[in-house]
Amino acid sequence: MPVKIFFTIFTTVLLAELGDKTQLATLLFAANKENSRWMVFLAAAAALVASTAIAVLLGSTLEKYIAHKYLSWLAGIGFVLIGLWCIVKA
Repeated sequence: MPVKIFFTIFTTVLLAELGDKTQLATLLFAANKENSRWMVFLAAAAALVASTAIAVLLGSTLEKYIAHKYLSWLAGIGFVLIGLWCIVKA
């Protein structure tokens, strides 16, 4: 894999994950003195690896049946709907 693609994906996912519910939940687990910091790190890292594996498998399967352009539109519409839902619930 070219280094440029690796860092593009890394940066995009890192910025998308900063401050999201997953990071906040991990922060709360780490703030609990009863939880080992290493256990929180390992469990959260394993969960992120598992969810990423599911996304890669789903994406590679969907691209066989749906054009990339339409998948991008679907993802964009999903983000907009989630944003609208958050605004309405607030």
